[in-house]
Amino acid sequence: MIRALVFWGVAVLVFATGNGLIAHKEHVLKNGQTVLLRLAPRDPRSLMQGDYMVLRYAVARKVANLRDKPDGYLVIKLDENSVAEFVRLHEGGELAEGELLLRYRYRDGLNLGAEGFFFQEGHAKYYNRARYGELKVTPNGNSVLAGLRGKDFEPLGPPQDE
Repeated sequence: MIRALVFWGVAVLVFATGNGLIAHKEHVLKNGQTVLLRLAPRDPRSLMQGDYMVLRYAVARKVANLRDKPDGYLVIKLDENSVAEFVRLHEGGELAEGELLLRYRYRDGLNLGAEGFFFQEGHAKYYNRARYGELKVTPNGNSVLAGLRGKDFEPLGPPQDE
């Protein structure tokens, strides 16, 4: 009897935690500010791995070695097309007008939490022109990958009728 109660208690906790994380990501997608991050040049053959595309962001080249500060925030500023430019690492304090935070982790490279893009089998052709990762970012710097954009900032993906 106690084993069953423990099992169901743990199961409820796991499902509640999972649903909470999903709700948080949905909230970020719905209410976050759109930020476009320029993708770094890459070898397209190494990026397409089945139904998955590895994303590397150009901002990673502009950030100094972060081994001494493996977790923190980038301060970015958006241009007129919502493309982010790296300003500095956040050391605390107030942000200037138009600046945003973007949370990062540094482990063998810069990680913004959006380094992979999954798509439906057979849809790689719609995404191989990607030049920007479209993130939704909250005021406290949390981000969720919302999609990919082309060189003219157009959303990429299959036609709506497909």
